[in-house]
Amino acid sequence: MKKLLVIMSILSTLFGCREAKKEQQTIEQEQVVEQQSPKKKVPFVWEGANVYFLLTDRFNNGNPENDINFDRTEETAVLRGFEGGDILGVTQKIEEGYFTDLGINAIWLTPVVEQIHGATDEGTGKTYGYHGYWAKDWTAIDPNFGSRKDLENMVKTAHAKGIRILLDVVLNHTGPVTEKDPVWPDDWVRTGPTCDFTTYETTTACTLVENLPDILTESDEPVELPDALLAKWKKEGRLSQELDELQLFFERTGYPRAPRYYIIKWLTDYINDFGVDGFRVDTVKHVNENAWADLHKEANYAFETWKKKHQDEILDNNPFYMVGEVYNYGISGGREFDFGDKKVDYFNYGFKSLINFELKEDGQKDYETIFKKYNQLLNTKLKGKSVLNYLTSHDDGSPFDKDRTQPYKTANVLLLTPGASQVYYGDETSRSLVIEGAEGDATLRSFMNWEELDSIAEIQNIHKHWQKLGQFRRNHPAIGAGRHKRLSKSPYVFSRTYVDGDYRDKVVVALDLPKGKKSLVVKGFFGDGTKLYDTYSDTEVIVTKGKVVLDNEFDIALLELVE
Repeated sequence: MKKLLVIMSILSTLFGCREAKKEQQTIEQEQVVEQQSPKKKVPFVWEGANVYFLLTDRFNNGNPENDINFDRTEETAVLRGFEGGDILGVTQKIEEGYFTDLGINAIWLTPVVEQIHGATDEGTGKTYGYHGYWAKDWTAIDPNFGSRKDLENMVKTAHAKGIRILLDVVLNHTGPVTEKDPVWPDDWVRTGPTCDFTTYETTTACTLVENLPDILTESDEPVELPDALLAKWKKEGRLSQELDELQLFFERTGYPRAPRYYIIKWLTDYINDFGVDGFRVDTVKHVNENAWADLHKEANYAFETWKKKHQDEILDNNPFYMVGEVYNYGISGGREFDFGDKKVDYFNYGFKSLINFELKEDGQKDYETIFKKYNQLLNTKLKGKSVLNYLTSHDDGSPFDKDRTQPYKTANVLLLTPGASQVYYGDETSRSLVIEGAEGDATLRSFMNWEELDSIAEIQNIHKHWQKLGQFRRNHPAIGAGRHKRLSKSPYVFSRTYVDGDYRDKVVVALDLPKGKKSLVVKGFFGDGTKLYDTYSDTEVIVTKGKVVLDNEFDIALLELVE
C-alpha cells in the first residue's frame, strides 16, 4: 500500500510539474502574441501624407555602370550634368529602411523617362537633362536612371514597406532641340511665342522659355507619329508592339489621335505596368485644364486595371492620386488660381491636391498663427481636398531657410502644419543649398550628403529630430489630416483629432518648452487617469488634474494614447 501511495505521489508531482510547465508555456506564448500583435492599423490618407521628394539623379548611385549613356560626355556647368543617381539607388535606401525611419509614406521621384541625348547651352554652360523634365521618348526609361525592371522592383519594394510611389510627369513640353534631338513636327508643338504670364492665353498657348517646344495640348486634331520616334522604335525592335498598343488605346477610348492623348497613353502605361500610386504633375497652369481631366480619367482606369490584375498587392482603397504644380498657387487662394483675366479651379480637373507655395512665407510666423490658418482653410474652402506643403524645392530659389540655420524649426513647421508635407531630399540632413559656382536652380540640386550624415554629430542630431517628427506624423493621420485646437498658449500645447468611421486618432503636441520640468495642459482633451506616451522623450505619463508632467531637456513633446 505504501508503495502504491509513493508511486501515486510521484505521478502527481510529475503531473503537477507538467501542468505548471504547460501553464508557464501558455503564459509565455500569450506574452509573445501580445508583444507581436500589431497596434491599431493606421489608415493612409493622402491629405496627411509625408512625401519625400528627390531628384533621381542626385540621391543615391546604385549602379555606377549606367552613369554614362548616349555619349553624354561633354563638360557641363557646375551641377548641370548627370551625377549618377538612379532608381536602384532609391530602392537600396528603401530596403535599408531609410525612408521608414524618417516616417515617409510616399516617395516622389523626378521623371525617369528617356531624356534628350544632347546638351543645351544656356549661356551659363552646357546642361544635360539630368533633372528628367526634358523628355525625348515617354515610352522608355532613361538608362541613366535605370531599366523597366529597376522601376518594377522599386515600386514592389516600396509597397512592401507601406510606401507609395509618385512619378513626376510632364505633358506640357518636349525636351529642348539639340544637334542630337530634332524638334517635333509642327502639328505636335509650337516653338513660340514665349510666355509672358499676363493672361490665361499667354500662360498656356506659349513656350515656357526659349527652345522648350510646347505640346499643342489644346488641339483635338489627329496627328501622325514623328518619323524620328518611329525610326527609334524600329531600331530598338519594338515598333510593332508600340503601334499595336496605341491602336488598342484609341479603339477603347474613342479619343482622336491628338498630341495630348498619345502622351496620356504613354504616361498611364507606368500605372498599368507597375502600379505606381500617383502623379506629381509638372507645369499645370501652362496646359489647358481639360487635358488634366483627360489624364486623370485614364490614370484612374489604369490604376483600377492594375488592381484587378494584382489583387494581392493592393495597399488600400485609395483612388489614384494627382498633385499639381500650379506655380505660385497658395493655400489662401482656396480652390481657384487667378490668371488675371480668368480663374481656374484645378481641383475640378482631377487634382486631389496642389503644391502650396505659401508656407515658406508663413513659416516666418508663430506656430499657432500658421496652424490655425491652415486648419481653417482646409476645413472650409478646401474641404475634401488638400495641399502639399514645402519649405525647400528643386526650383524655388527663395526657400524658407536657404542657409540651413534653422533645421529644427524647419522640421516643426513642415511636419506639423495641417496638410500633406513634402520633405525635399537633404532637408533632414541640412544638405547645402549654396554651392560655389552653381547658378540658378543648380545650387539647390547637389548630390545627397550621405558622408556628412555618417560623420557629423550635429547633422545626426538634426536627422534624429526629423525622424522622430516624421514617424509621429506617419503614425498619426491627425497631424496632417485632423482638426487643430490650441490647448494652452504658454507653454504652447495643441491637439489634433482625426475621425474616419470607426477610426479615431487623438494626439497632443507641445513646442518651445523650457528645459527641465514642465507641466502641459491637456484638460478637456484627455481625461484624468489617461496614460499617454511622449514619443520624443520615450516617456510614459498619466494625466493628473488635467495636466501631464515631463522632466527632460527637450523643448518638444509628442503625446499619444497608450494602447
